[in-house]
Amino acid sequence: MAYERSENHPAGEVDDTTDLALKILVAGGFGVGKTTLVGAVSEIRPLRTEERLSRAGESVDDTGGVDQKTTTTVAMDFGRITIRSGLSLYLFGTPGQDRFWFLWDDLSQGALGAVVLADTRRLEDSFPAVDYFEHRGIPFVVAVNCFTGARRYGVGDVSRALDLDRGTPVVLCDARVRDSGKDVLVQLVEHAGRMRAARLLDSVG
Repeated sequence: MAYERSENHPAGEVDDTTDLALKILVAGGFGVGKTTLVGAVSEIRPLRTEERLSRAGESVDDTGGVDQKTTTTVAMDFGRITIRSGLSLYLFGTPGQDRFWFLWDDLSQGALGAVVLADTRRLEDSFPAVDYFEHRGIPFVVAVNCFTGARRYGVGDVSRALDLDRGTPVVLCDARVRDSGKDVLVQLVEHAGRMRAARLLDSVG
């Protein structure tokens, strides 16, 4: 978690109405729409670290189902969205390929939670992100990016297919649409709040 000084408050003075900014990760497999989601919801121009796909990566990047993809994130995407007055989210999109996973540990430090984007055409690509956050006790929601032409499944079907822990939310979304992405983030914040409250109760119980 982090705190920001109010933009309207003079520098150097104490501000009792400091806004709260929370760190959120956007994770998932290669080509699932992480950069698209961050760009769609961000109220600032998103920072992107995309490079064009090269022949050298053909042997390690599985582009099946995302044949039109020409670029890939090699470090992270960054954006910001205000959920309501006094509450903003800083979004960090993680790279999807295995060879960039060493960045995840640094990016996950201090994160409130994560969105795991899923593509039902390549659902198995979601398992590494799901396992990562489950094993570290980081709250997350699975957001199924409903690609045009992809077969539609119910949230219960996706939850069972990914063998999610009971209570892990699954939502359907369109990563290109701001309101759809915002709804996903709101559900994550609410889910993380419930998990935090449950842990506090356990600790005093």
